[in-house]
Amino acid sequence: MKHPGRLTRHALAVAMALALPMTASADVGYNELKKTVQQLQKQLQQVQQILKQQEAKVKEFEENTVTRAEAKALEGEINAASEWKDPNLIFHIAGYADVGYVDGGNGGNNKDGSFRVGGFAPIIHAQYKDLILLQTELEFQLNDDGSTKVGLGYMNINWFANDYVALGAGKFLSPIGQFRQNLHPSWINKLPSAPPGFGHDGAAPIYEVGLQARGGFPIGSLRSNYAVYVGNGPTLKMELEDGAFGLDGIDAEGIGADADGEKVWGGRFGILPVAGLEIGISAATGKATATLNETTGSTLSNQQARDYDVLGFDGVWKYRSLMLRGEYIESEVGRATTGSTASAGAKWETWYTQASYLVPSTKFEGVLRYTDYDSPHKSKDQQQWTLGLNYLFASNVIGKLAYESNDGMNGKPSDDDRWLFQMAYGF
Repeated sequence: MKHPGRLTRHALAVAMALALPMTASADVGYNELKKTVQQLQKQLQQVQQILKQQEAKVKEFEENTVTRAEAKALEGEINAASEWKDPNLIFHIAGYADVGYVDGGNGGNNKDGSFRVGGFAPIIHAQYKDLILLQTELEFQLNDDGSTKVGLGYMNINWFANDYVALGAGKFLSPIGQFRQNLHPSWINKLPSAPPGFGHDGAAPIYEVGLQARGGFPIGSLRSNYAVYVGNGPTLKMELEDGAFGLDGIDAEGIGADADGEKVWGGRFGILPVAGLEIGISAATGKATATLNETTGSTLSNQQARDYDVLGFDGVWKYRSLMLRGEYIESEVGRATTGSTASAGAKWETWYTQASYLVPSTKFEGVLRYTDYDSPHKSKDQQQWTLGLNYLFASNVIGKLAYESNDGMNGKPSDDDRWLFQMAYGF
């Protein structure tokens, strides 16, 4: 292919040849010839200038051709990298941690006060498209002796079947009530402690291992949410206490094996009749078997599976800066008729009411909570008033100062008053 510049030069030469006189016989004066030559020289200069401009454009085009090829390759790399902006797999890390100070309580171990590391709980989410979600929470806790306890809070895999239901399997937070599944993270809980009866060996279940369906649907103009599950259920603990050997606690923290082969069914249904108000009812039923003698630390065998029933009610109402909430949970274990170490049944019952108020145009929040917890053993019964003052450094960073006034059996931890300070951070 010929160069565009050369073609232009040939065309110019032909034009010049055609413009010159063709015969010597032409009667043209010298001045006219000189004038014609000058005009041609001027035209030639203009053509040369045009040629230079064309050559510059050709060079620029050639350079841009390389640049475009490079840009195209770069565009491919950008497109490949941009897949991370909208990938099939979304990976997310969240969680919370808290530190603090406790003065009093804990059986007298903290009478002079102790600094505390409450825990560190990283939460991992891995979602595939809009179909599958894996979520897990790890728990790191510093024990009183300085050792570290590591545990699996929960881990479950969920399938988003449609807009109204997600089906999950694994270990999950118990859907009974509100506190455990929605409020227990330290940066969400407005006080440094959980209400009595909502912790370990209390009235409210903590975790479950099994299958769960969660979701929500409209009821006319109202909204609702629900959770139903079937799981391994809890195990029971026995101990010699208060002069008698009997049921001591319910271990409802997510058992990885079902020793008695009996399942527990349960769930919660909540309805939001107006904005800011939610009311829920919870229930569970099944069987539970005693597996541990806490007095001797030995394992129990050949125990009869007992009836296990849970009933709960909860409600929360938020109006501007004021939030009121309350919850009631009752767990009951039936009698054993044959082959059991202790035949009597037992009931654990707890309820609390709580009010919090964020002072307008400030970061200060006042909290007041009352709890009444009844267990099968009077040494663990407890009535508690908790008064707290919070400072919100940010929506996910909160400093808490609280005083617990406890009324229980004299000389027992349930009767110790406490001061608590906590700094909680959600991320």
